Amino acid sequence: MTFALHGLPVSQGIAIGHVHLISHALLEVNHYHVAPRHLSDELERLEDAVATVQGELIGLKAAATTAQTHSEVGAFVDLQLMMLADPMLIDAARHLIETRRCNAEWALVQQMEQLVEQFRQIEDPYLRERQADVVQVVERLVKVLLGHPGHLPPKRRDGLGTVIVAHDLSPADTIGFRDHNISGFVTDVGGPTSHTAIVARSLKIPAVVGLHHVRDLLEDDELVIVDGTRGVIIIDPDETIVEEYRLRRSELEIERSKLNRLRDTRATTLDGETINLLANIEGPKDLPAVKTANADGIGLYRTEFLFIGRDVLPDEDEQYEAYRSVVKALPNKPVTIRTFDVGADKALNGAHARFEPNPALGLRAVRYSLAEPQMFLTQLRALLRASAHGKLQIMIPMLSHAQEIDQCLALVDKAKAELRAEKIKFDEGVQVGGMIEVPAAALSLGMFIRRLSFLSVGTNDLIQYTLAIDRSDEAVVHLYDPLHPAVLKLIGATISTGARYGVPVSVCGEMAGDPVYTLLLLGMGLRNFSMHPGNILEIKQQVLRADLGDLAPKVQRILKADEPARIREAVERLAG
Repeated sequence: MTFALHGLPVSQGIAIGHVHLISHALLEVNHYHVAPRHLSDELERLEDAVATVQGELIGLKAAATTAQTHSEVGAFVDLQLMMLADPMLIDAARHLIETRRCNAEWALVQQMEQLVEQFRQIEDPYLRERQADVVQVVERLVKVLLGHPGHLPPKRRDGLGTVIVAHDLSPADTIGFRDHNISGFVTDVGGPTSHTAIVARSLKIPAVVGLHHVRDLLEDDELVIVDGTRGVIIIDPDETIVEEYRLRRSELEIERSKLNRLRDTRATTLDGETINLLANIEGPKDLPAVKTANADGIGLYRTEFLFIGRDVLPDEDEQYEAYRSVVKALPNKPVTIRTFDVGADKALNGAHARFEPNPALGLRAVRYSLAEPQMFLTQLRALLRASAHGKLQIMIPMLSHAQEIDQCLALVDKAKAELRAEKIKFDEGVQVGGMIEVPAAALSLGMFIRRLSFLSVGTNDLIQYTLAIDRSDEAVVHLYDPLHPAVLKLIGATISTGARYGVPVSVCGEMAGDPVYTLLLLGMGLRNFSMHPGNILEIKQQVLRADLGDLAPKVQRILKADEPARIREAVERLAG
């Protein structure tokens, strides 16, 4: 019987294939006591499992490099190798085996649960979902301990691919899928920033996540359709439905191949307005993707990834080299580098641990930087030194108060004075901008305009703070709405105010990389988009088809509406 399930669409496209269920080993772990005389054997079992998984991950990293897989995959494997060596996991599990005389599987799961609970306290959605790394490392260990095979089915003769259905997937898992004609991913858990979502988008594989107990509803080898654009899974479709989706898939593939022709075409509207399409990156590892898309520069360099998951924080020289390498790799193109967006909840080394009842409203981003001025000054010095090599801009996250801006600018001046005294070169005219991520900032733009050289709207946080929605929470994610009238008014006011006073404004959240919103943002007056490099060509196509003279009055009428359903209908008509 044909039926459909609805989840979260995280990677566009259509997949038609047969189900392959991935076991969830953690659900199969039992607890049993180990006799004292067998404790050494149990510890040896754990050591052997660690060595096996370590070898698997090293091999997968090599495979990823050889296959030129997206850089994010290799980074995730590195992170899991780091967790595998973390005494908080393995040494703690050894201690449990020795003190409680328990089996290795149970000890690992107990320690995993403690670490996961710590991750759950982290406010940042991306970092909070790194709890998945802990779970996935432990699951790999448990599968080895239980002797579970991890093989995939051979390629099918009917020409259809395999749809992986799992509780969750790690990047390491996906590397092994490369030679098996995997056409789609479906998972019980996950959100827009989950591993499965990130990897699926980078590999251009359709994916739907957040389906809760989908593994219990499907059987191995069952035929399914995965619509990664609408977030729909169709189970046991008849031939008519299959043919319809085959046609739609062919149309999508033709459109995707055409996009590559636009790489060297300037993003210019039909009425001659040039639009800047910039890339979001996490470090030098993302430069190949930036160059492949021929981005107009970097609109957001997330520097916190230099700091997270390390025993020793990067010093000034290490930071300088990372920033310099990106600036030098993109000569004559702007590189906007955001100061680290971390918080006390992320437990950086050297930070004083403190309990926060609500980390989302606590000591994070610029607040954290100003609370740790020496750490902040070190980063500012590294950024200024790197500015000598190209068009570097400094961007401050999550500003809401004038005194925050003034304190940041004072520290920039202090860093400049130190470098001058040391006769170290930097760009005296380096621009400093700020992010508009909270409603308070969007509603008090005057103090930003008077103090800063440019603004960037972080729509992910702005939407979440405006609507009081955590988009990584599957229970409320359906309420996360970029087209809510309050959200659009805040974005529109920021863009128009910037234009009125000659202060450049960009959008660097997910809205900028979603073609659904491109015409809307253009009609609002946005001229600087910053997004994942993989989205640039699709957005460029939208820009090339746009007539701003026609769009602007239509969008102004949309911004006057106060019903989300009517706004969505009007936005859909724009593309019509």
